[in-house]
Amino acid sequence: MTSMVWMLIIGAVAGWLAGNLVRGHGFGLWIDMIVGVIGAFIGNFLFSMVGIGTFGVIGSFISSLVGAVIFVYIIRMFSNKSTGNK
Repeated sequence: MTSMVWMLIIGAVAGWLAGNLVRGHGFGLWIDMIVGVIGAFIGNFLFSMVGIGTFGVIGSFISSLVGAVIFVYIIRMFSNKSTGNK
């Protein structure tokens, strides 16, 4: 239960920060949490593929942030294509 709460907190912060870095503003708390949690899975997968271990809160945060930035960038690419904005 405690690890789930930490995952949500780290995911929320990583998603919010990724939204601010890539897009200029966050998506809102709930969407930021979802983006951060999905980003955590993406980041952990990518880090494990290149052989980098993520240990502790800081390692989890860094991998979540990297994954969330990648995920927000992908979302932004598809949302720009669908609306015709560049």
